Amino acid sequence: MLKQFVFLLPFLSRLYHVVIAGGERLTNGGFSPEINPFTPKASLVRYWNKQIHHQSPGSAFLLSKASPLTAVASATFAKLASENALPDRLPDFCSAANLFCFPDLGPTLEKHSNDVKFSVYDQRNFTNYGTIHPGGADSFKKYSQNGNAVTDSFRRYSRDAAGHEDKFTGYADNSNVVEEKFNSYGTSATGGSGDFKNYQSGVNNPTTRFKAYSDEGNGRAQTFKTYTHEANSGPGQSFTSYGKNGNGAPNEFSSYGVSSNVIGSDFSNYGENGNAANDTFKGYGGDGNVPQNNFKSYGASGNAAVDTFLNYRDNANVGDDSFSSYAKNSNFEKVDFVNYGKSINPGSESFSGYGKGAEGNKIDFKTYTQNSTFKDYAKTGVEFAKYNRSSLGGGKTVNKWVEPGKFFRESMLKEGTLIWMPDIKDKMPKRSFLPRSIVSKLPFSTSKIAEIKRVFHANDNSTMEGIITDAVRECERPPTVSETKRCVGSAEDMIDFATSVLGRSVVLRTTESVAGSKEKVMIGKVNGINGGRVTKSVSCHQSLYPYLLYYCHSVPKVRVYESDLLDPKSKAKINHGIAICHMDTSAWGANHGAFMLLGSRPGQIEVCHWIFENDMNWAIAD
Repeated sequence: MLKQFVFLLPFLSRLYHVVIAGGERLTNGGFSPEINPFTPKASLVRYWNKQIHHQSPGSAFLLSKASPLTAVASATFAKLASENALPDRLPDFCSAANLFCFPDLGPTLEKHSNDVKFSVYDQRNFTNYGTIHPGGADSFKKYSQNGNAVTDSFRRYSRDAAGHEDKFTGYADNSNVVEEKFNSYGTSATGGSGDFKNYQSGVNNPTTRFKAYSDEGNGRAQTFKTYTHEANSGPGQSFTSYGKNGNGAPNEFSSYGVSSNVIGSDFSNYGENGNAANDTFKGYGGDGNVPQNNFKSYGASGNAAVDTFLNYRDNANVGDDSFSSYAKNSNFEKVDFVNYGKSINPGSESFSGYGKGAEGNKIDFKTYTQNSTFKDYAKTGVEFAKYNRSSLGGGKTVNKWVEPGKFFRESMLKEGTLIWMPDIKDKMPKRSFLPRSIVSKLPFSTSKIAEIKRVFHANDNSTMEGIITDAVRECERPPTVSETKRCVGSAEDMIDFATSVLGRSVVLRTTESVAGSKEKVMIGKVNGINGGRVTKSVSCHQSLYPYLLYYCHSVPKVRVYESDLLDPKSKAKINHGIAICHMDTSAWGANHGAFMLLGSRPGQIEVCHWIFENDMNWAIAD
């Protein structure tokens, strides 16, 4: 049957000889002679023409998001999906359908006997690399930079090496959705050093796991400098069994997680049974927004170790740190917390089982906050100084994590007004919708997370597992007061939702480009949609997921505007923006970023924002 279908395609294509008119309403079947009428794109054009009773400049924009699959590929993958056989063809599926998938990095026995410099390199599995390597150095420079969906694995790297140095400089900088795994890294190595410098700076959604890292190392130094600096979100970094049974191994974390947004770090079995270890956390988590750090079994049973936390979480906003079984049963351990937890907004620090059963320890806290809880800790050998009764700052410092221009008042939308434009650039991986014939056959619910993970090869505790779980949970979250919502993975589903809320006479709009982002622009000619009256609309925002997924929702009492954006000096048009103003904010949370930035309370003011790149707004046609 499939062979007959392929044979008929050229003939059927000639039957549908039509023309697309300037990207407006797509008539007469909706596709040009060179487009096969049975592709997902052609199917979308026909569906648009059937469901939408109005010409719209947004039709070409939506069409650009349609699946690039050929007619044959679409039919093939739809059949595999119905048979639950897509996992067997995932790499082919991801490539053909333009999806966001991590590559499957299989184990390799490849060995390198000489020192190697890796420059402009990514997506690699380093297994048995540098094992029993005497001296020398390996350099990873500008590795995985500016990458999208980067995944690298370092396994049994530098194991049993002697005096070997590893340098990671400019590693995975400015990349999007990064997952790095360091397993059995530097185990039983003697001397040498590992240097992580400018590592994952400016990364969006970073995940790094260090497991059995430098275990049983002898005098091997690790330095983490400007690590995940200015990173955004992400499940964070996990250090498990780090430096366990190490001997005289100094580790320095300098400028770690500074100015990062919602980063979590998990240190488990860190420095356990270490002998004369020296760990320094300097400038750790400073200026962070809602950072979460978990230190579990940290320095337990250590001997003559020195741990120093200097300028830890200074000027952080909220956040939560937990120290469980810290320095438990250790011998002659010295721990200093200097300028600890000086948050601009109250967070919490919990010390549980702290210093319990320790012998001859000296633990100093200097300048720490009232939000610290000490439970079941050693009563002797602990000195508390300069206890701050309140860590709450005030004024504009608290607003630093709400980007200027992200929210603004309706009065700013007047011709000639200078306004700061936020960064509206789409930072998510480039993806396409799936055809409805495929997406309807894929699992999508919290009760089927295991099935979804199987389809997209997501391992337990992996970055992809977190991405899938977060998206599905957000989609299943109950709507807020007066909100109507739906997550859509196909363009046809988006059309159905928009028309179910607004009717079939609708117009799709989006901001024209990212020009003017992160700088002042001048408001040009402004047009109020539906005469500038309070109306209803549907806004659709991207969610991070393997295929293009939008969170579409409608809330009542909004005004929608379109405006030319001008260069303030030349007055030349540089962009055409779409803005939506929420006239009723009474159901919003008091800690919403809009109120932090604009200085008000729920229900007291209206709040406006731009439609960002690749997001979209549906409104009733004028």
